Amino acid sequence: MSVSAHHIVATPPPFDAPPYPADIFAGQVVLVTGGGSGMGLAMAKAFAQGGAKVAVMGRSLERARDGAAEIAALGVPVHAMSCDVRLPEAVAAAFDEAEEALGPVGLLANNAGANFPVLAENISANAWAAVTRIAIDGTFLCSAEFARRRIARGEGGAIVVNSAQYIWTGFPGDAHSAAAKTAQATMTKKLAADWAPHGIRVNAVAAGFFPHADSVSGRRDEGIEPLQGMIPAGRTGSIWEFGWLSAMTCTPLFGGMTGQVIVQDGGESLRRSLIMPDFIPPRERADGPWGWQ
Repeated sequence: MSVSAHHIVATPPPFDAPPYPADIFAGQVVLVTGGGSGMGLAMAKAFAQGGAKVAVMGRSLERARDGAAEIAALGVPVHAMSCDVRLPEAVAAAFDEAEEALGPVGLLANNAGANFPVLAENISANAWAAVTRIAIDGTFLCSAEFARRRIARGEGGAIVVNSAQYIWTGFPGDAHSAAAKTAQATMTKKLAADWAPHGIRVNAVAAGFFPHADSVSGRRDEGIEPLQGMIPAGRTGSIWEFGWLSAMTCTPLFGGMTGQVIVQDGGESLRRSLIMPDFIPPRERADGPWGWQ
């Protein structure tokens, strides 16, 4: 790992050493949207490490099954299923399927999303909807379905949302995702207020760079080393760190916390100088060495 000399890099514990007891979710069922790969799979594995039964929901059943196989290797019951989170009937049917297979869903991880880099002037109406409807509509529909079921049972629960640290700033080529992730963060606060009387907590993790096979940063030919020097912590995140924090917000360890958006980005979003670097027009940045064109 290449880092600046002034960085003192704190490395995370290994994946097999989660920061909570192996039975903290024992007897509970978590439903993870977009849980078959990437950050959703990291969330699902983190819940499994705490003993939860895991329902893996994905747009692709094949991908959900692939993820479920990795989760099952951790020794917990798993069920994979396909669902388009933009459709309320499909969401309700997926919850029915998960509960028939594993039992009542008491934890929900909203991870389903889509993103691709494109300058704002080039975003078509269909491209805008493809990103915003999955993140905004999908998060709301899954959360509302979850809450209705928990309220009907007279039981509480916990929801965690995968947001992003660029919700306050955006970045070139991400107007659609920045808008959607910002909506998720605002929704987190409102849903938390509405459902607190029912014992349902709602929090979000605004994640920074966690390179993985399905991420833009993880696919660069240059690797992730060029990212390290710009992050005050001295490194990008390990994806299991994101999974752990997401799962921990749903544990009794965070039982007094709701409506919060936790930034997990190694300080990357902090302003690091009184005088900022020269402005580079988005079109030039898109065509540059770390662009996408």
